[in-house]
Amino acid sequence: MKKTLFILLAFLAFAKGNAQVLDPAKWTTTIEKKSENNYILTFNAVIEKDWHLYSQFTPDGGPLALEIVFKDQKGNFNLVGKAKESKTTTAFNDIFGVNEIFFHDKAQIQQEITLINPKITSIQAELNYQICKEVCINLEKKFTFKIPGTEVTAVTAPTTVAPVKLDTAKVDTTNTFTVTAKESVAPIDKKTVEQPKPASQIGLWSIFFIAFFSGFAALLTPCVFPMIPMTVSFFTKQSKTKAAGIKNAIIYGVSIILIYVLLGFLVTWIFGADALNALSTNVWFNIIFFILLIVFATSFLGAFEIMLPNSWANKVDSQADRGGIIGILFMALALAIVSFSCTGPIVGTLLVDAASKGGIAPIIGMLGFSLALALPFMLFAMFPGWLNSLPKSGGWLNTVKVVLGFLELALAFKFLSNADLVLQLHLLEREVFLVIWIAIFGTLAFYLFGKITLPHDSPLMHISVGRLSLGLLVLSFTIYLIPGLWGAPLKLISAFPPPMEYSESPLGVGSSVTGNASTTVLPDGAKFGPHQIVSFDDYDKGLAYAKMVNKPIMLDFTGHACVNCRKMENNVWSDEMILPILKNEVVLISLYVDDKRELPKSEQFISKSTGAEIETIGDKWTDFMITKYNTNTQPLYVLTDLQGNNLNEKQPTISYVSVEEYEAWLKEGISKFKK
Repeated sequence: MKKTLFILLAFLAFAKGNAQVLDPAKWTTTIEKKSENNYILTFNAVIEKDWHLYSQFTPDGGPLALEIVFKDQKGNFNLVGKAKESKTTTAFNDIFGVNEIFFHDKAQIQQEITLINPKITSIQAELNYQICKEVCINLEKKFTFKIPGTEVTAVTAPTTVAPVKLDTAKVDTTNTFTVTAKESVAPIDKKTVEQPKPASQIGLWSIFFIAFFSGFAALLTPCVFPMIPMTVSFFTKQSKTKAAGIKNAIIYGVSIILIYVLLGFLVTWIFGADALNALSTNVWFNIIFFILLIVFATSFLGAFEIMLPNSWANKVDSQADRGGIIGILFMALALAIVSFSCTGPIVGTLLVDAASKGGIAPIIGMLGFSLALALPFMLFAMFPGWLNSLPKSGGWLNTVKVVLGFLELALAFKFLSNADLVLQLHLLEREVFLVIWIAIFGTLAFYLFGKITLPHDSPLMHISVGRLSLGLLVLSFTIYLIPGLWGAPLKLISAFPPPMEYSESPLGVGSSVTGNASTTVLPDGAKFGPHQIVSFDDYDKGLAYAKMVNKPIMLDFTGHACVNCRKMENNVWSDEMILPILKNEVVLISLYVDDKRELPKSEQFISKSTGAEIETIGDKWTDFMITKYNTNTQPLYVLTDLQGNNLNEKQPTISYVSVEEYEAWLKEGISKFKK
């Protein structure tokens, strides 16, 4: 009896350890009647500890955003607006250079619908989403909502993406084994991979400080700076006592802050906390904002001035004579209107950038900007003697405005690059982007050295030490950009230019292919992956090349939107002990499980493992991963011989690990291949 019990417990432990098709989000659904023909469909998820499920508003270019797909919608029902979400967290992702938006612990998504076919009895819905911890998983869940108000039958299809239809003559798919929990989800080496910081640390605070320093920049423009002594003088002369003057100046400063914060509030209230975030990832929005920034930059450079109607300023100015708090408030409003030609482009840029973060970011941005703008007025009113230390107005104010114009011009091309990346037009590849930036900042350096003058510049007999220092800084930055044309990573601006792979020459201008490829031509079907590693995304072509050069194969199950895949590539693959192995001793085949390109109809099938419909290339690779390796996590790395057999016996697969563990695993598999 004891022996039987022991065997049973051992079997259960084995089964538990080997069930690696992970599903960290447990879903329930409800349907609620709102009116005669309107219903609310609700998806509720309980998320396992430390896992993050990405929102539908996560920006393009980042992790995979949640998507709701409704079947047979046409003629049966209409969607009422965008699905609403419960509270999310926003944090900057330095791998993709975007603010990712995600749920943790729990999630709720609600979609309102209007029935237009009274005969319909149920609604079929599908959730496609990505969920990450030490690894990332792409999942697909199918649901049936019974009308009216019946319980939901959830069809569990644990993976979004299904596996591979491989040539069985080339790959032995019968040699299926299970992956243990340790192998599937490897522990994080905190020395190797930096964990995401909370949104409170790098989201709203970063917006506030960027806006704050932008406010100081706006302060040093010809429209605002000369008004400091004029305004302070007004308060000190009109106030009967020093205390009254200080009080009025503080009210004036607070009024400036309220006006700009109200602007941020209106932007958030009119468009919604998440609508602008979704808009900011749109191709057309990026193109429109590129054009706007070009207009702003041209204005700052002196071609024309963007001004609000003079009648507005006159009406507001006349109200400022009323005195009291109302009069002071109108004085602050007059400042905002009169200085619009200088502050408008900066405020517009800040609002759009803040809106891309979602939530109350526009309000926080305007708070930072207006605080920097208002502080000098309040402080100089409290201490009028400080006015003597202020530099005199002059040509240097226009120089500040021109410098801001060059910065706006450079930033404009980031938005154009976003649109080009989404559309994959390859019109603004990395080299073109860097050449444009080199030209912009190089011209700015010449301007600061006095070699170029613009329409509103004063005659320059000599340049100040401050202007010379700024010119040297800009020139140094320009020179720093130049090696980027030859493949330098340019880590200082890594979030701005297109990635290295999105390039005319992934190795850099004038470079040649090295490693396990020819010195002149890439093998058929190959491309340059991370760190100039020659890789294949077609299994059959990769296998044929591996046979030709007689090297083991490393399967890299990855995703375009996989955060932890990028972290492994950036922090582990780049290591001096790992990179030569990947370049010279293996043939890398990267299989993207989130590749949404459709398979030809003749190659689509129903997965025998999951029952999922295999319709895309990503589905195919996921099905291969589940069928052969019994896991659905990425990144996942497998070393095989030329017949598809695993080379690592104790740990057939490996995932998110340290450099040392990864190196030992690679050497073990390669050593066995050479025997």
